[in-house]
Amino acid sequence: MARKKKTGSIGSSLDDFLREDGSYEEVTARAIKRVLARQLGDLMKRDKISKTEFASRMNTSRAQLDRLLDPENESVTLGTLARAAQAVGRHLRMELV
Repeated sequence: MARKKKTGSIGSSLDDFLREDGSYEEVTARAIKRVLARQLGDLMKRDKISKTEFASRMNTSRAQLDRLLDPENESVTLGTLARAAQAVGRHLRMELV
């Protein structure tokens, strides 16, 4: 007996579930912060930039840099993110969708 391949999705998407739950914005913000922290860490490794050097390039403290690189810490400002991007030769780009 041949099986028919299903197309489309059954039920709602994760985004729909999180919106209904009221946690979409929080979960999205946390995911974005984790991605940015990981990208910065990867760029530091690639370019062999120590935390001390990175903090110096950002004109900030090691403690502030540790908060920035902590994927669980969501209290990072846009200014800090922009300085971090500049410190590794990148630009921060954000958009509303």
